[in-house]
Amino acid sequence: MDTFKVKIADLAVLRDQGILITVGLGSCVGVALHDAENKVGGLAHILLSSSCQFGNRSNSFNPAKFADTAIPLLVEKMEKAGGRRIRFTAKIAGGSQLFTFQKTGISVGEKNIEAVRQTLKELEIPLRGEDVGGNFGRTMRFFIDSGKVVITTVGRGEKEL
Repeated sequence: MDTFKVKIADLAVLRDQGILITVGLGSCVGVALHDAENKVGGLAHILLSSSCQFGNRSNSFNPAKFADTAIPLLVEKMEKAGGRRIRFTAKIAGGSQLFTFQKTGISVGEKNIEAVRQTLKELEIPLRGEDVGGNFGRTMRFFIDSGKVVITTVGRGEKEL
């Protein structure tokens, strides 16, 4: 089975089979969307919560970087690949706080988790599993044919969502 790596601030969509993998989920959040009936799946590696602070949408603007733009773009690409939004479900991982700073409010990881949850809610995509928070990094593997998502954490083993 072919494996495709999704880099930071990127996304990918597959149909029928294959594995999408993203590594280095610290404060970033991985979002796996799946249409089980049509076997269409997509994975986004989201770096930041909101594109609103980046008002200049120049040619260098990367919508895959932000929760509020990456998830709608992933939905669009999955629909083009034959998925039906009404059937999409989501699983998410990441949003850790890897570094300890003087607590001045909500961490980047927490902001990312909340933004992902909010965007999924607005798009009416049910969240079926998550492994978020903590202070450790994760690797996320998404098996398109089954919809299985496996989270690997150094020193903590594997967990299926």
